[in-house]
Amino acid sequence: MPERVSLLFGVHAHQPSGNFSEVVDRAHALCYLPFLQTLAEYPAFRFAAHVSGPLLDQLAAGHPDDFRLLQVMAARGQLELFGAGDAEPVLAAIPHRDRIEQIERLSRRLAAHFGTRPQGAWLTERVWESAVVPALADCGVRYAIVDDYHFLCTGKTAADLDGYFTTEEDGRTLDLFAISEELRYRIPFAPAHEAVAYLEGLARPDRRVAAVYFDDIEKLGVWPETHDWVYARGWLREFIERVLASPAIETTHYAEFHARERTRGVVYLPATSYIEMNEWSLPAAAAAEYVALVQGEKQAGRYPARKGFLRGGIWRNFLSRYPEANWMHKRMLALSVRFAALPEAQRSDELRTLLHLAQANDAYWHGLFGGIYLPHLRRGVYGKLVELEARLDAIAERPAVASLDLDYDGTTETFVHNDALQIVVRGDGSAALRELDAYALAQNFGDTFRRHAEHYHRRVLDGRSQEGGGTGIASAHDRVSFKHAIGAADVIPDAAPRDLFRDTWIEAGDRVLPCERYRSGEPVLAESRLDFAIAIGSVRIEKTIALSGGTTSVRYRVGGGTSGTLRTTLDLAMPSCDGFGGRYIVDERIVGGFGQPLDLAEAHEVTLDDRFMKGSVTVRCAPPARIVGRPYHTVSQSEEGFERIMQSVTLQIEWSVAPPATFEVELDVRADPR
Repeated sequence: MPERVSLLFGVHAHQPSGNFSEVVDRAHALCYLPFLQTLAEYPAFRFAAHVSGPLLDQLAAGHPDDFRLLQVMAARGQLELFGAGDAEPVLAAIPHRDRIEQIERLSRRLAAHFGTRPQGAWLTERVWESAVVPALADCGVRYAIVDDYHFLCTGKTAADLDGYFTTEEDGRTLDLFAISEELRYRIPFAPAHEAVAYLEGLARPDRRVAAVYFDDIEKLGVWPETHDWVYARGWLREFIERVLASPAIETTHYAEFHARERTRGVVYLPATSYIEMNEWSLPAAAAAEYVALVQGEKQAGRYPARKGFLRGGIWRNFLSRYPEANWMHKRMLALSVRFAALPEAQRSDELRTLLHLAQANDAYWHGLFGGIYLPHLRRGVYGKLVELEARLDAIAERPAVASLDLDYDGTTETFVHNDALQIVVRGDGSAALRELDAYALAQNFGDTFRRHAEHYHRRVLDGRSQEGGGTGIASAHDRVSFKHAIGAADVIPDAAPRDLFRDTWIEAGDRVLPCERYRSGEPVLAESRLDFAIAIGSVRIEKTIALSGGTTSVRYRVGGGTSGTLRTTLDLAMPSCDGFGGRYIVDERIVGGFGQPLDLAEAHEVTLDDRFMKGSVTVRCAPPARIVGRPYHTVSQSEEGFERIMQSVTLQIEWSVAPPATFEVELDVRADPR
């Protein structure tokens, strides 16, 4: 008789701390609660779960029934809980000292709530780099899970991956289980009887084998069609009952299988993630080539044998693809250094929590999900970074003006700050602000996102919706649908970054000359002032940027040449975006929302009031200027389809100029005391 198949069934659940409460409520209703209630009815069905620290907090506070069910199933031995970095960071992307603290924090949390420290670890987005081994091992983690693709890249075959292997780094060892791609694509998308038949077919006569499944729990209720399929139509209940009734399958904890089986040997894995991530992390043109290569191999029937050698990108490529992600990441690393440099007594839990939440993975990358395209996720990171920076400044003062190449892009940025605000001025010749932080609001008004070329935009332009068919349901990976009407103009990449005070000189005859070669003078430290100058066309423009209290002022002096138009463009990240909480106020009247057009022929002041932010930005112009406001959108994909997302309010401020002349723009940031 063949040995029984050990089904190692695991789910991963995470919601970032900056996510909307209604998103968590929806996931609870569609997935978390029905999943846990169903599993609780079958104590013999053993399974594993990883729940991130932020989600544990959200469940304990807002959905205690979910939390209680986890405790009940853990107490009776049905549930094995997995550890990880507490705030769900990509461990490879944060410093070793922070890996240790993040892993330890979640392990302590699990021990306090569920009575035991975890032996296994979930790796965020299954991002593997061998550098993470020492931190995991030093925290008492004995095994982790990665994709079978990681192993195929080393020359292993799928038939080899029915147990666990051992790897090492710097003398510390870690055992690795390989998640089956075949199971990932069957659960829950294939009919339950087909998924169970596949499991039964894995049994071998000579040894007990592991069938490893560990994937996002949202695929069991939140993804399109899955709630009806999994619960209303009974997929999950049928799957569980068929598994429990099968003489060929036993549900097993990872810890149990690990304790009773020997390692299959030593293995060294390359830096990689799951196969879809390796496509998403490539630049658009390279991703298109990669997809074409994969499709060609599939059509030729060679893909199953060769996919381990068809390597795409790695997770860190997102930091190269998206300058916005790289900047945010390097800001986080710099504050981690500052935090670590404090005396131990000053490294409080509050500061550590801010740092950890700023390291959450969600806003640093993009694939099938919004990720960095979602303003509220980026705001969740920047809110923690800005608050942490303000608290660090109160403990260990830093220079009011500093210049450095923080993001390693070859240009120097200049940081200017006081107790209320901080600006970061680009050193690329644009003299534009890439960051404007208001400490009282924990808000970066420069946190917008430019239009990038994405290889999936070809599917947008194709314009056809594609849904699943056959006996099961389609995975979101295979579905093409549209949440909004999208045209070709919506996906044209931006030629320049979206920032604040990017200038243009428009000559008579409408010849547009971008101001891209400002020269900078020495900063005037006593006045927190930066001076720039440019000769463009037949005019000379002098630009001065200064901070005073809660006000950022930019003054222009235009001399020489002939008449023309001076335009400066500000992309202001406003938390309400096109929601009901954001509105333009002119002369104490509400004249529209941020999602509506604003056209002021001659204005000296406009206020952008944001209820969600509990504050406002007032733009003052002297002399009065033409002000045009428009919502700025990008197009990205999500599991629910292609969507247009408002990233910022784009304000264009223009003066007709007959040199010599002087113009000034002030941004006055205020926190609402309500």
